Amino acid sequence: MNFSSKLLESAVAEFAKLPGVGQKTALRLVLHLLNREQEEVDLFGNSIIKLKQEIKHCNICHNISDNHICEICMSVKRDKEVICVVEDTRDVMAVENTSQYFGVYHVLGGLISPMDGIGPSDLFIDSLVQRVATTPVKEVILALSATMEGDTTLFYLYKKLKEFQISITTIAKGIAFGGELEYADEITLGRSIVTRVPYENSIIK
Repeated sequence: MNFSSKLLESAVAEFAKLPGVGQKTALRLVLHLLNREQEEVDLFGNSIIKLKQEIKHCNICHNISDNHICEICMSVKRDKEVICVVEDTRDVMAVENTSQYFGVYHVLGGLISPMDGIGPSDLFIDSLVQRVATTPVKEVILALSATMEGDTTLFYLYKKLKEFQISITTIAKGIAFGGELEYADEITLGRSIVTRVPYENSIIK
């Protein structure tokens, strides 16, 4: 793609680094910003800079938050004895959109993937075990993707948690969930949470 301006080329190159954004889409976005008022562009740029500089991760569940403890963990309306374990923040948002879950969360920050050099110590697994060991917990819902990495992580978590006197469940297989939770329709996802089953059932031969 030939550019009439090095500044334009540089901006397009940066936008094209975003997931799912090709050069043509990047160019359209940059040209759109060029046509906006300076105040709008400043607001856009400053919001990204402020996000990067000031965003925090909840000290309890590791979800993205404006404060050291997120609103979900602070809420007196949430059932602190039920923890839904998910891969990342997108999954928290997807589950929240169903309005069918009233517990709290634990964000792992990824999945165990030896091929990518990601082991249990690279994820927030130890803090999950610590939560279960030190706070009143009656159920842990494992809501991870139905992939090799997801299944590996599920089984690892089950082995770490089965010694505790808690219920370990998983949401229905066969739907898009885990890293793909954001693509599942709210009704299907909500039903899969409500009708979750004991994880042991999925590993019995």
